[in-house]
Amino acid sequence: MRATKNALGWDMTFATNHLGPFALTEALMPHLPDGANVVFVASAVEDPERKPAVAAGFRGGRYISAEASARGEWKLGGSANPGFDAYATSKQCTLATARAFARETPRLHFNAVEPGFNPTTGLGGSDVGASVRFLQTYIVPLLVPLLMPFIKILSTPKRAARVITKILIDTSGQTGVYYDERGQPMQGSALVRDPKFGDRVVAETRALLSTIPTSQEER
Repeated sequence: MRATKNALGWDMTFATNHLGPFALTEALMPHLPDGANVVFVASAVEDPERKPAVAAGFRGGRYISAEASARGEWKLGGSANPGFDAYATSKQCTLATARAFARETPRLHFNAVEPGFNPTTGLGGSDVGASVRFLQTYIVPLLVPLLMPFIKILSTPKRAARVITKILIDTSGQTGVYYDERGQPMQGSALVRDPKFGDRVVAETRALLSTIPTSQEER
């Protein structure tokens, strides 16, 4: 919920959700066998037209550049809640990256999944009060399974794990697909569907990561 920085002065949400997975995936790609599946965990809050996300206070991804995102700077007109723009933007970049990698490296399969709203994970942590933590721990886990048939975006860690695993072990060769919380193909925002935006995110992310000194350079 709150904006935080890492040792490099980078926004922690953007670094955790986008820069880290990006760097790890690029490091692994040369060692993955042909046909290997790579699954990125995205989020539909990146889409400014996603009604449940807007109702929750999100205003979609607010990408300016990879460098600006690392500084914690976002396009104006975003959310009133601290951290929401960072989260939505990081997930928008993750989704755009999955699509761009799929175009760049056809020998591998890159897909993304929206795991659904999982209120039982306790990811709010210290950002929520004791009463909310009590509800998350004891009450919400009882209610979510009852409400899931009626509220499409609701999910549980168990169901999300099943969906992600199914995509990860799929042998159909699908690539560049964005799956919803039930494992069905879905559309992202207009921006992530634009190949030029995805190529730009990838190029700017690579340029940003290249500025980190290696251990040998530091010595």
